[in-house]
Amino acid sequence: QVQLVESGGGLVQPGGSLRLSCAASGSIFSINSMGWYRQGPGSQRELVATITTGGRTNSADSVKGRFTISRDNAKNTVYLQMNSLKPEDTAVYYCKGVILRATSSRFADYWGQGTQVTVSS
Repeated sequence: QVQLVESGGGLVQPGGSLRLSCAASGSIFSINSMGWYRQGPGSQRELVATITTGGRTNSADSVKGRFTISRDNAKNTVYLQMNSLKPEDTAVYYCKGVILRATSSRFADYWGQGTQVTVSS
């Protein structure tokens, strides 16, 4: 089994900051990319940012300059530092890992359960 567990969500005022964490655990042989996605009320899930094992990042235009993704490969953990938060950033944030299980021959997508981020005054 592979589990991804997010933490760090909550309520913050506009202009504030939050740091999300996502730790992967279980029978993991290797992790390729990791990333954050979000789904706002009445919206489809969208990409926020991704990061490869080597540290190459990609992020949505709406968060560039405000959000920073990073990872600790030794801890199988990915982070999302969110600054200058706006009400439109309100969403459930999901972590995804492209993971090769110890008992598998193929990488597969694994998702966390999501963490709520609410930006409101």
